[in-house]
Amino acid sequence: MDWGMQNRLNRLIGPDGHCFFLPIDHGYFQGPTRCLEKPGETIKPILPYCDALFVTRGILRSSVDPGLDKPVILRVSGGTSMVGQDLANEVLTTSIEEILRLNAAAVGISIFVGTDYERQTLLSLADLVNECEDYGIPVMAVTAVGKEVGQKDARYLAMACRIAAELGAKVVKTYWCDKDFDKVVEGCPVPVVMAGGPKCETELEVFEFVYDGMQKGAIGINLGRNVWQNPRPVAVARALRAIVHEKATPKEAHQIFEETKSG
Repeated sequence: MDWGMQNRLNRLIGPDGHCFFLPIDHGYFQGPTRCLEKPGETIKPILPYCDALFVTRGILRSSVDPGLDKPVILRVSGGTSMVGQDLANEVLTTSIEEILRLNAAAVGISIFVGTDYERQTLLSLADLVNECEDYGIPVMAVTAVGKEVGQKDARYLAMACRIAAELGAKVVKTYWCDKDFDKVVEGCPVPVVMAGGPKCETELEVFEFVYDGMQKGAIGINLGRNVWQNPRPVAVARALRAIVHEKATPKEAHQIFEETKSG
């Protein structure tokens, strides 16, 4: 692997091989999002516990301090909205020049396997890999399934992750599933990180699925709403970091959450 590519991946993924990415890119398709009305203020106390920030170029420029010492994963696909006909109808939105100009450590793009726009989004991934490889920039593929996330099983997720890896993604972001998630990870030859999916009812639910996914081979998480929409986001972030980087159990993580919450 080229030095630049490996260096960027090393900035994103810790020496232990694990990572905690914080996504705040939700507004690119759903507009103003609760707790992200002022993204710069939302992320400031949380970032110390995260390894990288997943963000669009607009919010990066308007709301993130250029003195940020965390690597940036730049969201580079879009073109649809919650009120449009189909969220899967995404295209590339950001040029390689912009990616370089913003000093991104990596880029992220969604693919929609099994939809009417499957071919379009997969070819966008391939085109992005072609461009980014020339500059040593890792591509993270996001196996987006939108509102149907609860209907997708391990077989579907494994297929989507493998296709993303086959097309050149260096990391794949996908959803955790309660059955056979280990097979999803085993079938993907590049690292897998877990998305948050729908907001969980309790903190313990979050800690349990993250712990389970890590035990089954995921290298980390890319969680947003379950962190910054929580009334105690710093406590959640500290607890999640303990699971990801310190091998804490859900019970231990919940104890960290309770202690931080009341501290």
